[in-house]
This record gives sequence, C-alpha cells and structure tokens, in this order.
Amino acid sequence: MTIGDKVPNFTLPDQNGEKVDFYDILKRKPVVLFFYPKDNTPGCTAEACAFRDSYEVFRDAGAEVVGISSDGEKSHLAFAQKHRLPYTLLSDRLGSVRKLFGVPKTMGILPGRVTYVIDTDGKIKHRFNSQFNFGKHIDEALKTVKRLNDR
Repeated sequence: MTIGDKVPNFTLPDQNGEKVDFYDILKRKPVVLFFYPKDNTPGCTAEACAFRDSYEVFRDAGAEVVGISSDGEKSHLAFAQKHRLPYTLLSDRLGSVRKLFGVPKTMGILPGRVTYVIDTDGKIKHRFNSQFNFGKHIDEALKTVKRLNDR
C-alpha cells in the first residue's frame, strides 16, 4: 500500500485481548499506524518510547497512534506496562495485516519498520520506511498530521 491507497478494514486483538476494528478508530480521527518488528528489542523499544513521548503532541494534533507487531497480546501488555505506552498495540500473529500493507522485510528476514498516516476516509497520506531511523518515523508522521489539520 502506498500514498493515496484506501486501507481496507481489519480486526486484530489489542494488548488486553480485546478485538479492535480498525475503522472504529479511524472514523473518529486520523491514525498514525506503525509496524515494528518485536517487543522489547532495543530499536523497537526506542521507537515505541519515542511515540510515547510524543503521544500527547499527536493527540493534540487530532491523531491516534497505533502500533502493530506479530507479538501476542501478553507480550504487548507486558511491553506496554513496562514502558508506560499510552496507545494501542495490535497483535498480528499471522502477519496478515503486515502483508496487506506490503510492509517489506529488512535483509529478507527481519519484519520491516514502516509508519503510515491514514486520514478518516481511510486513505494513506504518508508512508515512511526505515529500519534504523526511529526518530524520523515520529517527525515525518507529525508533519503529516499537522498538514491534515491545516486543510
């Protein structure tokens, strides 16, 4: 999926084991959706905590933040509690949503790290792909969210 594509709805369990319908979030506000490889790894922890530290800025700009990895709900819950993550983490155990979005693997083996900004119409407004530049995921997404508000 790339800029301008409409995201199909999907349902995944969150860190509390509750089923989350993506469009239920999206109908209320734009979503910053970030795919990350694995809970509690150094890079993913840095990225998740950077989104945590900017969470209120995203909320003030009118957007919601949602993270997705293939870790299970229990892993997500422990990760969210340990790092005080205020946003939803979705469990994509089979990688079906990752495949739906076409998130590439890094070096052919590691699950990719890609951030999308999706407007309330379900259209992708921004896509940023970088396995190692964690901070830029936040910066790029925030710029896009602010541009959506300027319209």
